[in-house]
Amino acid sequence: MAFDIDMIKGVYTKMTDRVDEARKIVGKPLTLSEKILYSHLWDGKTDQAFTRGKDYVDFAPDRVACQDATAQMALLQFMQAGKPKVAVPTTVHCDHLIQAKDGAAADLKHANQTSSEVFNFLESVSNKYGIGFWKPGAGIIHQVVLENYAFPGGMMIGTDSHTVNAGGLGMVAIGVGGADAVDVMAGMAWELKFPKLIGVKLTGTLSGWTAPKDVILKVAEILTVKGGTGAIVEYFGPGATSMSCTGKGTICNMGAEIGATTSTFGYDDSMERYLRSTDRADVADAANAIRPYLTADDEVYANPEAYFDQVIEINLSELGPLLNGPFTPDLSTEVGSAMTEKATANEWPLQVEWGLIGSCTNSSYEDLSRASSIAQQALDKGLKIKADLGINPGSEQVRYTAERDGILGIFEKLDAKIFTNACGPCIGQWARYSDPKNAPKNSIVHSFNRNFAKRADGNPNTHAFVASPELTAAIAIAGRLDFNPLTDKLINENGEEVMFEEPTGWELPPKGFEVKDNGYLAPREDGSSVVVSVADDSERLQLLEPFTPLGDSITGAKLLIKAFGKCTTDHISMAGPWLRFRGHLDNIANNTLIGAVNAFGKKTNFVKNQLTGEYEGVPDTARAYKAAGIKSIVVGDHNYGEGSSREHAAMQPRHLGVAAVIVKSFARIHETNLKKQGMLGLTFDNEADYDLIQEDDTFNFTDLNEFAPDKQLHVEVVHKDGTKDVLALNHTYNQAQIEWYNEGSALNLIKKQNA
Repeated sequence: MAFDIDMIKGVYTKMTDRVDEARKIVGKPLTLSEKILYSHLWDGKTDQAFTRGKDYVDFAPDRVACQDATAQMALLQFMQAGKPKVAVPTTVHCDHLIQAKDGAAADLKHANQTSSEVFNFLESVSNKYGIGFWKPGAGIIHQVVLENYAFPGGMMIGTDSHTVNAGGLGMVAIGVGGADAVDVMAGMAWELKFPKLIGVKLTGTLSGWTAPKDVILKVAEILTVKGGTGAIVEYFGPGATSMSCTGKGTICNMGAEIGATTSTFGYDDSMERYLRSTDRADVADAANAIRPYLTADDEVYANPEAYFDQVIEINLSELGPLLNGPFTPDLSTEVGSAMTEKATANEWPLQVEWGLIGSCTNSSYEDLSRASSIAQQALDKGLKIKADLGINPGSEQVRYTAERDGILGIFEKLDAKIFTNACGPCIGQWARYSDPKNAPKNSIVHSFNRNFAKRADGNPNTHAFVASPELTAAIAIAGRLDFNPLTDKLINENGEEVMFEEPTGWELPPKGFEVKDNGYLAPREDGSSVVVSVADDSERLQLLEPFTPLGDSITGAKLLIKAFGKCTTDHISMAGPWLRFRGHLDNIANNTLIGAVNAFGKKTNFVKNQLTGEYEGVPDTARAYKAAGIKSIVVGDHNYGEGSSREHAAMQPRHLGVAAVIVKSFARIHETNLKKQGMLGLTFDNEADYDLIQEDDTFNFTDLNEFAPDKQLHVEVVHKDGTKDVLALNHTYNQAQIEWYNEGSALNLIKKQNA
């Protein structure tokens, strides 16, 4: 029996009429994405055809999912909303605060000791407000959601950018900041600019060493890290229907790496098989009853150019295994000679020190089984593994079943380390080095999604490459980045030349899934008596104080930092050791922008304090300006805020007195997060104006009192020598978002409305 089956059946009952009505209003056949969007409108009916990429639309998501690192701030905000219970089904998953070091049992015990305060807080808040709670060790949020909550045709938001993983089960699942989640949990509409649509037609079939992972690695090469911004990517074609459900999840998961709003697939037999195997036959039966509504209309896939804004075609039969990286997930290289040539030219270390399999992207039973087939071959052929190998199962259900079936035992015979069912190294929760900043140059290969500098182990010299689980296993065994398992031989312990055969595996466990304790705790029916307490002297948790409106007259603001090049949310608010402060705004603010490269001097965490003329860390300088009653400004490059959905990257600068972030372009989620926190997120009308910003600049906004939708703002930039430049700035605020700004934050407005 599925969780929330009555809610799911209710969605399906309404969906048919709503889709039929939308088709009439739009006047043409609909994509799957459009069917889900139009059937989840806040007011329940379609009375206009929305313009993609332009119209802001209010939606009513079916559910919310939160992971422990972001849930802290989301729930701290929800506690201020004045609601007795969440308005839609919501879950919290404890997967981010478990560091990988010694192995599953020891690491989980250590996490429960060091983060007990946070876990207890999350459990008590969940109990009080009717939220499902998944204990530490239960699994990685997105794998647990796929196994338990995702359903075809549904709409979900989650406080993690890889919420999009649920598209593998035909959902529109979107990563958001905690403030967006609070809106939905509080029973309010959720706003999104109606997405553009990118269609990816998959022909042929996957075979041999090519995996679903290679599909998204290829799409990332084509679209780059920002090519999907503002769009839903919808996959279709015979190659799509021939792929497993968890394989589809892998592809949707890494859609976050191309900036896509989300990705999805139409409902098909593989999804039905997955639903039934995960004890959700009731969902499969309900979906089958409206099956044509859970995929695009036939005309769409027959003539996609007429219905999508962009169409990409990939022949899976011609696609080979890929390695993407280092330092960016869209730099794609074919295995073998192409990698040898590129690595040599760029001086990438060819020796591989670690192979890591898992993360929310590739930790399913199928992923582990295919990788274990390579590990078993190494044992059978007398090969000794050359690199260290680490495994993170995606959930306790996957782990228990994989252990029962001998899969984990195969890895252990190769001396692999089995880590907790948690994110671990993928998000920087990896105790690889005692001093990562001074660690040596090296290469690792993993099946994760992101490979930004310092992402996995805190070492800026670690060159991380993204690959499928089976290729990761093969390269770890070979110990060489340029190893091509399709053609290259290895020397075994007897001095014999041997080759790997193609990987094999199971789409689903032949004997079915099994688990003793999945780690779920249901909330109390009535949580009104639950007391949620936060100690005044806690270093981990801090109750929030409302932000003060910035007003319509910002003058005398100082430049805090002019970020040079890529500035992701990891640069703005690092993860890793800082995760422990995710529930304490003032403490975590001490990492604000310490990873961003200052355009002046090209150093990190080293900016000029205009009050003293001295150079200090970014948070120290921001605090000095704030103490003096002076607002500050951040300037950035393209795709600013790329990466994780963490709203801390917006809340921390806001807390430290940053009034505006002015950039060439924003990543979608981060731009929304800035708006939600009552800040100005602005873009240069002329990108070349970025070059006009100087180290000692002061900013005066000249027309904030005329802040309005579709109307430029202007800022007077006063240089140290007294000269001035007046810059035109663009924004995407609608009237409701301007109200957030006027009230100081979206949460302030919610509290005002509830009062």
